[in-house]
Amino acid sequence: MKKLKERWGIESNWQIFVILLVFAITGSSAAKLAEPLTELIGISKEIGGFLYWTIRILIIFPIYQVLLVFFGWLFGEHKFFWNFEKKMLRRMKLGFLFKD
Repeated sequence: MKKLKERWGIESNWQIFVILLVFAITGSSAAKLAEPLTELIGISKEIGGFLYWTIRILIIFPIYQVLLVFFGWLFGEHKFFWNFEKKMLRRMKLGFLFKD
């Protein structure tokens, strides 16, 4: 736990719990929201497994990013998740999407 706290720049075990909870809620929520969105745009498993899951992941990705910051804010860890988001987008060469 000590290494994780140092790496993430947090101080308490409670923050670790909250951060892991936010990751869990965000992942579940994004996956749940992807189902009706794929149906809404007319994508079903009938188009083939590989294509269906590729499209679904592409739909989940932006939903996940937004929800991560939202749930982070909701649980009082906005600063952590906003910094996490910026770091991830920079690594994906998408840093131009936000201003520092």
